[in-house]
Amino acid sequence: MIEKVILAGYGGQGMMLFGKLLAQSVMMNGKYVTFYPSYGTEVRGGKAFYHVIISTDYIFSPVIDEADTLIIMNNPSFDKFQNCIVNNTHLFYNSSLVHLPNDLPDDINIFKIPATEIANDIGNLVASNMVMMGAYNCVKNLIPRSRFLYCLRTSLTGKKAALFEINKLAMERGEQYVQENYNINYDIGQDE
Repeated sequence: MIEKVILAGYGGQGMMLFGKLLAQSVMMNGKYVTFYPSYGTEVRGGKAFYHVIISTDYIFSPVIDEADTLIIMNNPSFDKFQNCIVNNTHLFYNSSLVHLPNDLPDDINIFKIPATEIANDIGNLVASNMVMMGAYNCVKNLIPRSRFLYCLRTSLTGKKAALFEINKLAMERGEQYVQENYNINYDIGQDE
């Protein structure tokens, strides 16, 4: 099993946290993982992307040329990584901010997730990353929810601890959106 994921957006959209939590939780679940971040010097508002490779075997390079999954939060990110789309790529995109071209290949799996809109509806625009995490994990079924929530809780320390519940809700809303709109039926474990 191997899963090559590119997460991309603007700095400040929480993709670094998403990538770190994804890597940590799958590693705790007994998988090999690489996490390769790259972002501009301006950080907030600049380009930010992360390569995460998950495998049941050794990983020899952290760089991804052909993605199994693209998680795209804005148009510049799609422009940068559209060449990584191959047969059966899963493309999750933030339809609140991204407008895809009409000429995409027919052999990819597209998940249109209004992540910013959903996060705004629950009262925290920054939680759009967790909306995408919920949608992604619902489709890919990689991590028990309790494992991811454990990693999320331990990463939110001090003043950030109060953000756990809103991030958990955002993740649940992402799961719910995919279940309702893409007829995905899944049960990835109970909450802690």
